[in-house]
Amino acid sequence: MSRTFRLAGLAFVLAFALVFMGAAKDSPKAAAPAKAKGPAIPAKIGVISIITGQGSGYGEAITNGFKLAREEINAKREVNIELVVMDSSGKQEQALAAAQKLINSDRVAAILGPTLSTEMKVVAPVANSGGVPIMGTSTTAAGITLIGKYVFRNSLPESLAIPASVNKAVKKYNIRKVALFYGNDDVFTKSGYDTMKKVASDLKLTVVTTETFQRGQSDYKAQLTKIKALSPDAVFCSALYEEGGVILSQARKMGIKVPFVGGNGFNSPKVIEIAKEASEGLIVATPWFAERNDPKVKAFVARYQKAYGKKPDQFAAQAYDALYIMAEALKKAGTADRKKLRDALAEVRNFNGVLGKFSFDAERDVVMDPVVLTIKGGKFQIFQ
Repeated sequence: MSRTFRLAGLAFVLAFALVFMGAAKDSPKAAAPAKAKGPAIPAKIGVISIITGQGSGYGEAITNGFKLAREEINAKREVNIELVVMDSSGKQEQALAAAQKLINSDRVAAILGPTLSTEMKVVAPVANSGGVPIMGTSTTAAGITLIGKYVFRNSLPESLAIPASVNKAVKKYNIRKVALFYGNDDVFTKSGYDTMKKVASDLKLTVVTTETFQRGQSDYKAQLTKIKALSPDAVFCSALYEEGGVILSQARKMGIKVPFVGGNGFNSPKVIEIAKEASEGLIVATPWFAERNDPKVKAFVARYQKAYGKKPDQFAAQAYDALYIMAEALKKAGTADRKKLRDALAEVRNFNGVLGKFSFDAERDVVMDPVVLTIKGGKFQIFQ
């Protein structure tokens, strides 16, 4: 009896095993466990910005753009960026000292900035010779990226922006005679003037006068009196926002009512703060428009406004995109090695940022279309 029981039990176990094995065979295989992500790529990135002094409005927006982007990028845990921020105060010698510290002491993988083209002219050669990638996010003067193969920028150059704004203004207002007005002691404002002069020549406009000023100047009555007497159809002005805002204010008070077409330095809300209603009608070209109907733009504007209590301007947007471009290059390179990072940056094409679709060309310069804006009702709007 016990032997019969044991045989019956064994038969039951074998039958159960066969059923279980058949069920296992017919059931889908369990998914292999996902590969754990590797550790985030660490990278120390230097920032040279105007934190104090003249032009700090640009620097504040730029630095805020970097910081917001860093928080978002690091939260994804693919790269881990540490920003080392240095204040240049808008001075060449201070920017140069900052670059040397970042390169030699902090051993950064790359540098973002400096703010002004005149600073970049002395900083970029040092970064280039040291094999450190450097990207300008607000340096729009001609020839910046030609300094060397380690020099990049994502800021729309004057050579693309000014022709767009001038052409649209000429068509809208039937402009035939112009006055040119620019700062002759700054690389950026001089470059803007050179572009304005060339565009005026290409369009066969008559230049009735060319007037100059210096950074920090506060009285433009002599130049504006001459401009008013010659009755141009428009004034093309290349200035930073401090001087530009005052020029607009004084021009309108003196009864100069013709349109002003400004260079890239005018693309800041600070112009509206300084000139107030005198800024109405100013025409500029920019890659950035905060009211663009794009989910990515709307999300960025909302996050920036929540963090800093104001809408981002062009300089904040360019900085924000620049750090994302740097992060993409870090992921592609797989390392913060300077040479590999440079090579990965040079391959950036069709990056979709808050400024729109962006690529570097063969000379590491910008491939992007500008939008022409005017100031209306105290804010930048599309120029129709």
